[in-house]
Amino acid sequence: MSINCFHCLESVPNGFSAHVVIDNKSQPMCCIGCQAVAQNIIDQGMTDYYKYRTVQAGKVEQLVPEQLAFIKSYDNEDIQDEFITTNDNFSEVLLSVEGITCAACAWLIEKQLLSLKTVKRVDVNTSTNRAMVQWDKTATPLSEIITSLAKIGYKAYPFQSDLEAQQKQQTAKAYIRRLGVAGLMTMQVMMFAFAMYFGMFSGMDSNFEEYFRWISLVLASPVILYSALPFLSNAINGLKAKQLNMDLPVSLAIFGAYGASSYATIMNVGEVYFESVCMFTFLLLLGKYLEFRARLKASEFTANLQKLLPLTARTLDANGQEHIIAAKKLKLNDIILIKAGETIPADGILIKGKTSVDESMMTGEHLPVNKFINHSVYAGTVNHDGIIEIKINKIGQSTLLNQIIRLQHNALSKRPKLVEITDKVAQWFVAVLLIFASITAFGWYQIAPEQAFWITISVLVATCPCALSLAIPTALTCSVANLTRKGILIKQAHVLETLSKITLFAFDKTGTLTQGRFSLDAVDILSEEYTKNQVLEIAAQLESYSEHPIARAFSQYKVPGHKLNDIQLHPGKGISAQHNDTHYAIGKSGWFNSKKTNAQATLYINQQPIARFYFVDKIKNDASTLINALHTHKLTCHMLTGDASDAGQRIAKKLKLHSVQSGCSPKDKQTAVEQWSTQGEVVAMVGDGVNDSPVFASAHLSIAMETGADISKNSADVVLLNSDLASIEHLLIVAKKTRRIIKQNLTLSLLYNGSILPLAAMGLVAPWMAVIGMSTSSIIVICNSLRLLKL
Repeated sequence: MSINCFHCLESVPNGFSAHVVIDNKSQPMCCIGCQAVAQNIIDQGMTDYYKYRTVQAGKVEQLVPEQLAFIKSYDNEDIQDEFITTNDNFSEVLLSVEGITCAACAWLIEKQLLSLKTVKRVDVNTSTNRAMVQWDKTATPLSEIITSLAKIGYKAYPFQSDLEAQQKQQTAKAYIRRLGVAGLMTMQVMMFAFAMYFGMFSGMDSNFEEYFRWISLVLASPVILYSALPFLSNAINGLKAKQLNMDLPVSLAIFGAYGASSYATIMNVGEVYFESVCMFTFLLLLGKYLEFRARLKASEFTANLQKLLPLTARTLDANGQEHIIAAKKLKLNDIILIKAGETIPADGILIKGKTSVDESMMTGEHLPVNKFINHSVYAGTVNHDGIIEIKINKIGQSTLLNQIIRLQHNALSKRPKLVEITDKVAQWFVAVLLIFASITAFGWYQIAPEQAFWITISVLVATCPCALSLAIPTALTCSVANLTRKGILIKQAHVLETLSKITLFAFDKTGTLTQGRFSLDAVDILSEEYTKNQVLEIAAQLESYSEHPIARAFSQYKVPGHKLNDIQLHPGKGISAQHNDTHYAIGKSGWFNSKKTNAQATLYINQQPIARFYFVDKIKNDASTLINALHTHKLTCHMLTGDASDAGQRIAKKLKLHSVQSGCSPKDKQTAVEQWSTQGEVVAMVGDGVNDSPVFASAHLSIAMETGADISKNSADVVLLNSDLASIEHLLIVAKKTRRIIKQNLTLSLLYNGSILPLAAMGLVAPWMAVIGMSTSSIIVICNSLRLLKL
């Protein structure tokens, strides 16, 4: 009798003897690799892995010197620029991990990596076989993390879209191989079955009928033992882990029918149903394959983002000579030439020429964006009609495109509470189904023993809750893909769920409801010692150190002057500087205990107001449309602005906002949102994301306008990459539609299971009809979710 390895469950070779003591019991191992991994798991105090795993571990391969050297190459700083980012002194990498098969694998990987003192956080996604790791790379090299995973049997490497595409292609090929075997053998078995059903062998010796039964057994065996084997493996391993998964009722039906037919053939008694079993397996695999293809379509937009990057780039040396190199070899400050129609390979600043760029892959807006000298351009966007030169300022994971990809992976790896609830419901449903099937079998055995077996199989298959488990994840995946295509970046998993509960929208004014492009309207001089030109020149020199939108209105008045010292930014107040013994400042009215006015900016010299400035900032064209749409959805709209002038009141009146609070500091905005929350309101805050971190943290949902390559540092839950207010209405529509579709999916799956159960129990549903019903319910749920892609 062969002995199986306790770790990977493969047979132990004859003559090989290796054991590991697990839970005070000596367990056999098939090779030195499995022995080393199992011992490492025990030594790390992670014995529970063997209790909760639902499928076998992969066969362990020892790392040879060549592989160790290759893993060491990941520590090269130049190579790391392609896949590592750094935030708050911690590095972050997305790893593809081979061998992840169940939740126990995710638990084991997290335990193993968190045992390294420098690892801060690990998020494992079992559906994509990827792990997001945050750690201090100055203390622990990446190769040590990868080697640590290899010690427990998992091969890991930095995520690359091409490798992921290959993995999906291999999965599709595996489906097709199993489908091919099942389809081919099913046709052959059906041929003999129909011949016997219609009496084509009548008059022949009874030995011939027995002969054809044996032929059917031989033909059906590859279908059951190869095509249907994954169902059985998952069911058995689920039972080992004391979990009831959805492969259990299917396996009972397939292998139960095959076992009964095999017994009838060997003992030459009763009827055989090899054709039903084969067709059953074929239809089941076909449904699973169609489900796989549909889910692939739902996620293909995100998967294809990284493929937008070109393979080569055209660099310019100091003499202006062109050199074509691999885009991955670009370095910071490289000068590259981009001709019309070419894709930009990295983020940079335009230093020569002018053009228009198609940024639809980020913003969803297909109108070209005009670019001039000093404008930013982004990797993956397409140069339309000009020949330009750009200076690279972002490469690898720092590019805007890779930040979008990484943030999406983060959002999709976090499971909403509703998904966890439905997964638990599905497990309980399987338990109830098995009990009901047992009762059905007992009841029919008393009434009609010859029909009991097949009716029980129909009950097991027809009511399998596959559609229930797909109802929510497919809808969420499709909605996130839709929003990304429209330039709306979802950063947190709760966004779509929270949006449907929002009762109040609060807006920042400058750059959110208005265009953020100020022009000077009037200047009020308060001191006869200074002329208008003088105060404008002083103001322009101060504002040259500021990033506030108002600062741009002074740029045309700047002239070479005295260099200012001790430059200080005062959040919510303004900017100050020193020149010799004179103190200069420009900021909000009422600073330095001066009298408050409706001026949008005031110039102070030695803390005394010298001039007041008034500006004009146009309302965005789509602001009124958005506010009217939100009113239609019965949502209240309010403004929180740091502008102390009466501009906020004028805009609020024009847009028909419910209230406005002017002259707000970041703390004032936070207090207002917290007060609304205590009144039972569910608040969404919309701002520019630069000075709004405190209020974003207090709001139930935060939405930031486009912040370029800094989106990963932004505290907002949603980033509008196109800065288009109409996107908020689209976001709201998609969220509400997602909620409706989730409800529809849950209703469809529960109605199907609830209606098919009594029909199957009464013997009105044949096994092949049960397969079609189960597969059809899953496909309907997925296709219903795919409608979200077309909004």
